[in-house]
Amino acid sequence: AIILVHWLLTVWGCMNYMFPASYAWGNFSVLAVGIWAIVQRDSLDAIMMFLTGLLLTVLTDIIHISVFYPPNNYLSDVKRFSAGMAIFSLLLKPVSCYLVYQMYRERGGE
Repeated sequence: AIILVHWLLTVWGCMNYMFPASYAWGNFSVLAVGIWAIVQRDSLDAIMMFLTGLLLTVLTDIIHISVFYPPNNYLSDVKRFSAGMAIFSLLLKPVSCYLVYQMYRERGGE
């Protein structure tokens, strides 16, 4: 569910080309690591890399949103929706990090 929600929000966030390609590459590559963590249920490294990637994308999303947010007179409805979904994804990432950390502990992590 975490992967699906963040995938959908990232797709919607990239809908208008408001953010550079690094926004999409960063988020989709972390989601790919998340799929790897789901497939290998016994791997602590996979879930730890997913957690680390989520934490790093929190920082990079803050930078992308703050640097590339357009001025008010250039905001169309699509840009506003795209930015809103990117912000919503950013706000959900701490919750996702907590849930992934709980999965890490269930797999035997400290």
